Amino acid sequence: MLTPAHWKSMLTRRHFFGRSASGIGVAALASLLNESPTAQAAEGGGLPGFPNFAPRAKRVIYLFQSGGPSQMDLFDHKPNLGELRGTDLPDSIRQGQRLTGMTSRQAHFPVAPSKFRFDKHGESGQEISELLPHTAKIADDICIIRSLNTKAVNHDPAITFFQTGAELAGRPSMGSWLAYGLGSDNRDLPAFVTMVSGDGGQPLYDRLWGSGFLPTQYQGVKFRSVGDPVLFLSNPQGIDDPTRRRVLDDLAEMNRLKLNEFGDPEIATRIAQYELAYRMQTSVPELTDVSSEPQHIFDQYGADSKKPGTFAANCLLARRLAERGVRFIQLFHRGWDQHLNLPRDIGKQCAATDQASAALVQDLKQRGLLEDTLVVWGGEFGRTVYCQGKLTADDYGRDHHPRCFSMWLAGGGIKGGLTFGETDDYSYNITADPVHIYDLHATMLHCLGIDHEKLTYKFQGRYFRLTDVHGKIVRELLA
Repeated sequence: MLTPAHWKSMLTRRHFFGRSASGIGVAALASLLNESPTAQAAEGGGLPGFPNFAPRAKRVIYLFQSGGPSQMDLFDHKPNLGELRGTDLPDSIRQGQRLTGMTSRQAHFPVAPSKFRFDKHGESGQEISELLPHTAKIADDICIIRSLNTKAVNHDPAITFFQTGAELAGRPSMGSWLAYGLGSDNRDLPAFVTMVSGDGGQPLYDRLWGSGFLPTQYQGVKFRSVGDPVLFLSNPQGIDDPTRRRVLDDLAEMNRLKLNEFGDPEIATRIAQYELAYRMQTSVPELTDVSSEPQHIFDQYGADSKKPGTFAANCLLARRLAERGVRFIQLFHRGWDQHLNLPRDIGKQCAATDQASAALVQDLKQRGLLEDTLVVWGGEFGRTVYCQGKLTADDYGRDHHPRCFSMWLAGGGIKGGLTFGETDDYSYNITADPVHIYDLHATMLHCLGIDHEKLTYKFQGRYFRLTDVHGKIVRELLA
């Protein structure tokens, strides 16, 4: 049985460790608020020594196409498939690889050639589908990778892997890693912003832009298209700015007392986030008010760019965020999961995303921002060459395919006009220059001046990183 002396001893130890840790908490708070000379010297409060070397890119705009765009209908032209239409996918090509539960019980796997025409574009002669006429105009600015591959065959683990480097939830997202390592270039806006567009499709959970085991200050801030761009940004009814300022000051003082007592870094994070939210009351409305944009910019991005919440409108906001120094801007667009009626539905998706994606690259370029902005376009995996469901003269569907798929990158130290990687005649297996997701992550970090093996965080006794224990820089992609 514990005696009063035991309780007194425990209380004393608790306060000792709490007060010992308070120095760490106060230092963290000073860094978060950019009050110390050391924090001011670091770029936006990033880690000392980061970037590790001169970066080519200062920021990332990631246009994530959720659902798995079909590579052989967009970027991986297979003209010889026309002769094989309706024939079964050979066992020598499939090689016993696992299938999803949606097609594993099909008696046959009939080859479905793309019904869309491909042409060569730009001085580089990149082959791009007729579905993407605007992307074709920036052929010399983009690098198309045809040999991406991953292990996950279902959406949630595949998307989670792309964002965090692990199939299971709980790791920090890529944007959080960058916010942690490099900080922000604008103290009035978050370092990491995300937006979501598109109807239906796979659910996109907040953890995809979460900070995992990193401090919560590094999680992404989701911008909304209805009401306040950020939740609780406006003052409550009956509260004016001076009153809110006094409330925040009093709350900060109470939090500082707790910080001094317990030394919990999350208390420091909370204080800093309240201050950021207060500053965002001015910065975010100015950012999201696009009324000052000239008409030719709206024409460039497309008619939907005036409709909040559309992919086009989010692309325009992404450019405005890039101009203001936001480190990682991620646009999720749903609707690419085309198991049936692919020709009809992929056309709709391309119509919703093609013009704005190309306009973003062109807009950044004409403003001198593309050279230090890395733009990435792609989904979590590709689609099968064989048809899911019934193959008809005009219609086909495709199942998930992680073995090979296509993405494109532009700007930020990436070599434009390059097609990298090769696949077999069925776009089923990689035949040259495979690029794993770990390799893509390592290369992206390299463009940002980061050695992917050095950006680590100790958690539960182990040093974690975005690329885990893998990843190599694909130097052929670098300008």
